[in-house]
Amino acid sequence: MEDVATDSIRPWPVVPQGYALEHPVRTLQYLLRARNHPATVNGHFDTATEGAVRAFQQEKKLSVDGIVGPKTWAALVVTVKKGSTGDAVRGVQEEFQYRNESGDPSLGLQIDGIFGPKTDEAVRGFQEALATSYPEVLVDGIVGPITWRALVSGMLSF
Repeated sequence: MEDVATDSIRPWPVVPQGYALEHPVRTLQYLLRARNHPATVNGHFDTATEGAVRAFQQEKKLSVDGIVGPKTWAALVVTVKKGSTGDAVRGVQEEFQYRNESGDPSLGLQIDGIFGPKTDEAVRGFQEALATSYPEVLVDGIVGPITWRALVSGMLSF
C-alpha cells in the first residue's frame, strides 16, 4: 500500500478551523468539492469549510471534529492522472500554483481542472525531484496518496 507510515515523506498537515494560511486550505476546499461536499475555494478555513469537513468525516465514519488531520486527508484525496478532470485536478494544479515562484499566476500551471500535458509534466517533475531522496515516490505521473501527501505537506515549496 502506498500510504505507509514507514516512509520519509512529510506527514499530512493538521488543519483546524480558523487556519489563516491559504496553503493547503484551497487544496482542501477543492478536494471537498471533488468528494461532493460543497466548499467555496477562498483559502480560508471558515465555518462553511468546517461544516463540509464535518459532513465528510461523518460520511466516512471518521472522528467528527472538523479538524483535517492524517485520516481525513487520506480519505479526502482522489487519485488523478493524465486524462482526469474536475476539482481534484484543480487541487493538484493549486499545489503547483502555490509553488509558482514568479508571483504571476498567469506564468504558473493554470487551474482549469484538466489533467493535460502541462499538469502531467509538472507532476512528473515534482516526482522526479522527490524520487532522488525519497525512493517511495514513483515517477509515474499519477497523483496518489504519497504524491498528494508530499504536495499538501509543502515539500519542495519555496
